Amino acid sequence: MTDADDDFAADRVSAGPSADLEPLLRAVARGDRVAFRALYDATSAKLFGIALRICRDRDKAQDVLQDAYVKVWQNAGRYDPQGGRPITWLAAILRNTAIDQIRRGRVLTAELAAEEGVLEAVADPAPGLLGHADRSTLRACLGALEDVQRDCVVLAYCEGYSREELAVRYDRPEATIKTWLRRGLMRLKDCMDRE
Repeated sequence: MTDADDDFAADRVSAGPSADLEPLLRAVARGDRVAFRALYDATSAKLFGIALRICRDRDKAQDVLQDAYVKVWQNAGRYDPQGGRPITWLAAILRNTAIDQIRRGRVLTAELAAEEGVLEAVADPAPGLLGHADRSTLRACLGALEDVQRDCVVLAYCEGYSREELAVRYDRPEATIKTWLRRGLMRLKDCMDRE
């Protein structure tokens, strides 16, 4: 690393989170460890927040964050400014890393289906909402939904996930999530009205 690289990296480190990330990524692609540290310092808090929302567990989120930065180190040369902003590229790497870990056996779906508290939260909402439904009817109607619709409905209405968070979690556009939620709720309502 040259003195110019040291000066460049030192400037970026002191610039903090508002630093331009593209030059940092170019320097990381050349193997610049100081630039990598500056990139980490500038982006890790935001990316950890995303990981935590996806994983819902601090330890898992830290593992995902570490794995994502290893991928960033290995693939920084693949970043293309024409494809989007650096933070978007970094968030996509993180999101895909988190989803890969979830698919490898850390599936929240099974945990949600097993939690009685989730069903209670849906079965006992504010007065006037689904008040006529008992747990067995609700369980049967939720079971009749497609897995992804059921998961989206439970995450959105019991866990407080926004459409944007669900879009990141399922790697789909927000419009798709909105459609899944709307259709899931319509099918749930129809099922419960029949019971």
